[in-house]
Amino acid sequence: MDSPLLRFERVSKTYPVAARGALPAGAALAALDLDVARGELLTLLGPSGSGKTTTLMLLAGFEVPDSGRILLEGRDIARLPAHRRGIGVVFQSYALFPHMTVAENVAFPLEARGVPRAERAARVARALEMVRLPGMAGRRPAQLSGGQQQRVALARAMVFEPPVVLLDEPLGALDKALREEMQFEIRALHQRLGLTMLYVTHDQAEALTLSDRIAVLAGGRLRQLSPPQALYDDPVDAFVAGFVGENNRLPGVVASRDGALCRVTLEGGQEVAARAADAAPGARCAVMVRPERVALAEAGLPARVVDVLFQGDHLRLRLALDGGAELVAKRPAGEAVPAMGEAVRVAWPPDQARAFADGA
Repeated sequence: MDSPLLRFERVSKTYPVAARGALPAGAALAALDLDVARGELLTLLGPSGSGKTTTLMLLAGFEVPDSGRILLEGRDIARLPAHRRGIGVVFQSYALFPHMTVAENVAFPLEARGVPRAERAARVARALEMVRLPGMAGRRPAQLSGGQQQRVALARAMVFEPPVVLLDEPLGALDKALREEMQFEIRALHQRLGLTMLYVTHDQAEALTLSDRIAVLAGGRLRQLSPPQALYDDPVDAFVAGFVGENNRLPGVVASRDGALCRVTLEGGQEVAARAADAAPGARCAVMVRPERVALAEAGLPARVVDVLFQGDHLRLRLALDGGAELVAKRPAGEAVPAMGEAVRVAWPPDQARAFADGA
């Protein structure tokens, strides 16, 4: 197996101001172990204060870890100055120089490294071609759209051919339509050039769209590291299940367990089957099932339709189970659905639900 391009070994960082979460006061990152393969697009995903931006800042050289090693191509760079690491960085604010042209902005890292003028011009032209801005070299940032400015920032981060490019919430300032367009642009660029990218976001849809693998962080700790589909279909705990995508959460008690499946008695007295993630018989748990897995069925749990919402490509049904628990089901737009207040039955494949120990 090839050695990783980038490796975090037991990396920890503490700030003077206490951070929220389960870590000791002030801790922002606790003993992080993480490998990034050459040519991989790995996304750091988590809520505010999870440690994802701290991880990126430590790699970029803007922060120094309290302990641990950061290896880039086998060399420990944890205490190396930022300008000696040769890493490309793209920020949410783009950080373009307003008084410089596009070409001058892109050429800046090359000029700082002493690259001859003729070679600079050729490399800038190639970089602008990569991001589909070949005719914009003479413009200034203020004359560009948000998406074009983002492409310039990407070109500047790539022009000196760094071993890894870091992207810190780079699409956060764009509107929804442009964000989605730029997600595909970045993904296509990564695949075409074989770049190694470390991407930071709190947007789950963005992470699922872009990534080869996703590292979910919470409270400064790595909770799960998986490809997007595995992360979505098989979360390791209730936090990941609730944070990545949408999940119904039905509290109950594990009645019995048979191999990978268990039977759970919900608070309303109904009994359902689910995969037993970490819940033992007799323990309180939460059954979590995604809305698209919930089906209207002839046999299943009795429920009542509380609301029906049209959301473009699908309908969103809010349902109340006997006993008071609520859950959401998603149905394709155009499909006949029951009216508000109508009695229905709902069911889902047992292997599509997870029973997590309460408080996990």
